[in-house]
Amino acid sequence: MSERTRFVGLDVHKASIAVAVAEAFGDPEDHGSIANDPSAVRKLMQRLGGPDIRLEVAYEAGPTGYALHRQLTAMGIACVVVAPSLIPVRPGERIKTDQRDAAKPARLLRSGDLTAVWVPDEAHEALRDLVRARDDAKADQLRAKHRLSEFLLRRAIHPPVGVRAPSRAHDAWLDGLAFEHAADGVVLGHYVAVVREAAERVKRLEVALAQCAAASPHAELLTALQALRGIGFLSAVTIVAEAGDLRRFPTARQSMAYVGLVPSEHSSGDARHRGHITKTGDRLMRHVLGQAAHSARYRPNVSAGLRTRQRGVPPEVIELDRRAQARLHQRYRHLSRRIGTDKTVIAVARELAGFVWAAGQLVPAATAA
Repeated sequence: MSERTRFVGLDVHKASIAVAVAEAFGDPEDHGSIANDPSAVRKLMQRLGGPDIRLEVAYEAGPTGYALHRQLTAMGIACVVVAPSLIPVRPGERIKTDQRDAAKPARLLRSGDLTAVWVPDEAHEALRDLVRARDDAKADQLRAKHRLSEFLLRRAIHPPVGVRAPSRAHDAWLDGLAFEHAADGVVLGHYVAVVREAAERVKRLEVALAQCAAASPHAELLTALQALRGIGFLSAVTIVAEAGDLRRFPTARQSMAYVGLVPSEHSSGDARHRGHITKTGDRLMRHVLGQAAHSARYRPNVSAGLRTRQRGVPPEVIELDRRAQARLHQRYRHLSRRIGTDKTVIAVARELAGFVWAAGQLVPAATAA
């Protein structure tokens, strides 16, 4: 008896999962909903599958993460997690229900029109969560600093000339401030405590990042990335945590697209218009590459810090850094006169993403995977 394939679309929520099934032909059928529970998922797959039925499952990436994907994969069922922003939408479609949201991936999985996202393993996802927790802590720290500075500005209080934050002199100045009204003193104390606690939280997370990265199978890739000018430890670990094994991108351009640094395009007939970058990729990677791109404004040079990071790095990676510095500096000087600093930084960041991809190809697969 020949095996047939049954395509299952799931719309996953915190407590429930809507189910739709598409056979080889015809519209997907609504199969109701089940509890978002491993035992309920297992019973569903056993009911839908069989000795002569091969199941293929798809659901949208979302806040529920990859636990369902891992369960189905462990059961031997092919499962893809799809990018919501890349799911085709029919013109004029205005009705949205859980049943429709389940039927759509089932139908598109059958036709081969879904774009799957990369699913990290649990250890890699833990590293990614730690990187994102540190990013959240930095954002909280910035907001705390803004609240403190805005409070002082409303009271027309300014630090003495030459005293700037963060510094011991600035901390001492804050601790010595006195107010006529007790409420102002309470508010200042609160804002100062929040700023200092936020700074300590960032430090704790960065220490944890260093420890986890040292034990990561990507340690050699992290070392290679830090051999490129402008990319320190935090930038390297962000790139690795967000992108994983850079070998999974067949070309440098695909890695640039993953970061969202390629220009958008609208072409029709003889008309061709290229617009702003897509920004459809990974936000954190785009941010760290943009920050690293600023170093291209300086002439090629190996600073003491970069020389330290390049110790023990394979010669081909160091040669890649030399070529990257020369190329990116030339591009920066050429473009900055024509299109301005902001657009130039984006263009340089895009090319830097290509050099990052190239560095990933120079790391042995056994240590980068």
